Amino acid sequence: MKGAPIKRIIVSADDFGLSESVNEAVETAHRSGFLTSASLMMNAPATLDAVRRARRLPGLAVGLHLVLVDGPAMLPHAAIPGLVDASGRFGADQARRGFAYSFRPALRRQLAAEIEAQFAAFAATGLPLDHADAHKHMHVHPGVARLMIAIGQKFGLTALRIPAEPPAVLAACGTAAGFGARALYRWSGVLRHLARRAGLFVNDHAFGIAWSGHMTAPRIARLAQQLPEGLSELYFHPASRPDPSLAALMPDYEHEAEFRALLDADLAARLPPRTTYSAARTL
Repeated sequence: MKGAPIKRIIVSADDFGLSESVNEAVETAHRSGFLTSASLMMNAPATLDAVRRARRLPGLAVGLHLVLVDGPAMLPHAAIPGLVDASGRFGADQARRGFAYSFRPALRRQLAAEIEAQFAAFAATGLPLDHADAHKHMHVHPGVARLMIAIGQKFGLTALRIPAEPPAVLAACGTAAGFGARALYRWSGVLRHLARRAGLFVNDHAFGIAWSGHMTAPRIARLAQQLPEGLSELYFHPASRPDPSLAALMPDYEHEAEFRALLDADLAARLPPRTTYSAARTL
């Protein structure tokens, strides 16, 4: 990474494919704003629309947003009955699932099959795989991480998001990190160790956890003054317009405000140089 700026950022959007309003926001924020990347859900309602848009945006770095909790699976219920309900959807019971994955080998085998199916589906799009991360950071679970890394590397995975949000930076921005946030920050070191041991490229910091759904322009302006050295990923959940499906899933999220932040030229000027995982990995 010789010659790299002291501070650099990746600006990404999660839940690409969740709805057309999300996809519209991703496309517009990349064309007219400062969005560099997006993380794609592989079996969401608007995944095909997202793939079509991504194919006409060669500068947009797209990664896999692995869904293993609170969302639809790729495989049918019959193939992974221990993981999903009859409709093929993962429940939102993240803690219970993490515990079960640690002690039930049969579930881990089903988990491996589902992870492989999602990576295979991404490969089938023909899009270059810039990075991977997981819905609700499920990959901080060591068992999930090991499977995700080993399977992902078979499909060309070279970079992984580490959800490491420094509590000191949040405090400087006026947000006190609670016990859960501090625990996640410390626990993310396990994921970083596993990723680096496998030779994957990782970010130094991530922002968008404490302010999930509320990455508004005033907050990003404060964060711009406090960003630490190294490579930070700022991730958003934008939508271009009111969307009942998003409101049902995330009733308190400010999707449109996050979209407006990504189009704010004055805000963009305050931020460090922007990059992607693929570009940063070559420096």
